Amino acid sequence: MRYMSYIPAVLPTDDGFTRHSVLTTARRTAALVNALAGDRPEAVAEVLREYGEAEPVELTADDITGMRAAALLLREVFAADDVDLAAATLNGLLREHTGPLRLTSHGGAAPWHPHLDSHDDAPWDEWFLASSCMALAVLVWDRGRPPGGLCASPVCPNVFVSLGSGPARRYCSRRCATRERVAAHRRSRQVSEPGPPGPPRKR
Repeated sequence: MRYMSYIPAVLPTDDGFTRHSVLTTARRTAALVNALAGDRPEAVAEVLREYGEAEPVELTADDITGMRAAALLLREVFAADDVDLAAATLNGLLREHTGPLRLTSHGGAAPWHPHLDSHDDAPWDEWFLASSCMALAVLVWDRGRPPGGLCASPVCPNVFVSLGSGPARRYCSRRCATRERVAAHRRSRQVSEPGPPGPPRKR
């Protein structure tokens, strides 16, 4: 069971609303999906703290199991390669795993903002899935495109949130993009450069 909490400042210039913004919540979703795919449960708590979740951040083994199940469902949203599929996937999650829309200020500790979980002290997995669905659905609504994607690097399992307009993003980080560019360059050189001469043919 999670304790009632809110997201304190994530950015130094936080005005009380940035911490509850759609984009911040969506980025937290991606970070949690990535952390939950690994084998370090403590990384999940680290992400929650990084995004300002108030102490105590106490996650049991059952909490991690439930959040991993939610992360697998959310990964399908990131895997959608067009907006229709992303919307259909989110509609299914909203229908099957969230409650009615409500507003909360966590007892005056935060600005009023929407929730889809059952109450302010909902379990971690319920809160994670509901808040993520809310943010990703609003991104689909606002941008008319999938809210994110899967990293195109074959050695990286991470998901990412798209940054808005412009060319479609393909990699989760500059590191992955640079690694794949270097690998592609090396492959092209191997194809274009002739190999060493073979032994002379006998007559």
